[in-house]
Amino acid sequence: MPSFSYTAIDVAGKQVSGSLVVRNKTEAYRELEAKTLTPVVVDLAGENGDSKTKAKSSRSATGPVKLKRPELVLFTEELADLLDAGMQLERALKILHDRQTNTSIMTVSGILRDEIREGTRFSKALAKASPSFDELYRSLVAAGEASGSLPDILRRLVVNLKQLFDLQRRTMGAMIYPITVLLACVVLLFVFSTVLMPSLSEMMQKTGQDLPMITDLLIKFTEFMGAWWWLILSVIVGGFLIFRIYVSTGAGREWWDGYKMRIPAFGPVILGRFYAQFCHTMSNLINNGVPLLNSLKLITKGTPNLFIRNHLESVVLEVGEGTSLARAMDQTDSFPEALVDRVAIGEQTGELGKAFLKAAKKYDEDLDVRISRLTTVVPTVMLIFVAMIVGVVAYCMITTIFGSMAGIRGR
Repeated sequence: MPSFSYTAIDVAGKQVSGSLVVRNKTEAYRELEAKTLTPVVVDLAGENGDSKTKAKSSRSATGPVKLKRPELVLFTEELADLLDAGMQLERALKILHDRQTNTSIMTVSGILRDEIREGTRFSKALAKASPSFDELYRSLVAAGEASGSLPDILRRLVVNLKQLFDLQRRTMGAMIYPITVLLACVVLLFVFSTVLMPSLSEMMQKTGQDLPMITDLLIKFTEFMGAWWWLILSVIVGGFLIFRIYVSTGAGREWWDGYKMRIPAFGPVILGRFYAQFCHTMSNLINNGVPLLNSLKLITKGTPNLFIRNHLESVVLEVGEGTSLARAMDQTDSFPEALVDRVAIGEQTGELGKAFLKAAKKYDEDLDVRISRLTTVVPTVMLIFVAMIVGVVAYCMITTIFGSMAGIRGR
């Protein structure tokens, strides 16, 4: 029988090497599992030299793979399903790698499985597998590992990713018609200023009539845009670059993260999403036995919004000094009174996890309502704006035509 050399991880997390004499590689894996060893590399003895070096070079040749948002949702959802079925993480990743038809998901699953076999924590391996796993994603996964609730955390991530994807899809779908009308309006303005108005102006001059004031202003505006468009475009591009440079600084990023939550229509959605995420994560962590202070630190680390993170750091500091969570949240003036009251009741009754769970369901419902309003209000505002422009152009044309006709009759 052939001899197989192997590299594996024992129950203490140490790397061990050795050899087995079995009929095939499948039996080698079974033998290692019977010895409570997690296989890293199994090869025919002497076939490939240093197996560990080969595995690392193969993985580095593949490199991190960027996942599209639908692929990220699919990967997270299928991994959560497999873990819910009782599979170990390494086995679940192997199934994803072997059975997935999507090349990107298959590659990411393979990289993650290799990293985990070498003893890397799942939350750390995510950063090496794909840049699509952002800091919030990795921090929540780390929280799931710490609390033993990784499937629940992954389920919540799926919900959040789908909500964000659905918001973008619904907003873009609702904006298609207004944007199409707006482009048609721009074409109308161009034809009006370059073709129709010169003819109408010439007609008015022949009749001795003056152009209506609104028509005259519209013509001057289009002439100004035609003569100075390059300057206007330069100012817009320059302003955008200055804005990007400013928000890349710490102070600028904090200001922008805080301002985004005050933008009409969009701000409440951003804030509501944070409250829902915060409550769900706190509920999962506390209900799975993670201490309150550690839970707050994990959430703070995984919050990409600097404005919110600074407030959470204040909460962590106050709770660390012995202040109750409700009081610490109230002192920041950044949490709704209703949420603070729920937390206070949860602390008094000893059911803080349940209090966060009820608050999370409420914020989920509110978020659905806000998203529906957003996808209704924004297209409506766009249509009103376009209708005003079209109305002004139509009014200018009608008054000019009637003015020229009145001049002709006067003769």
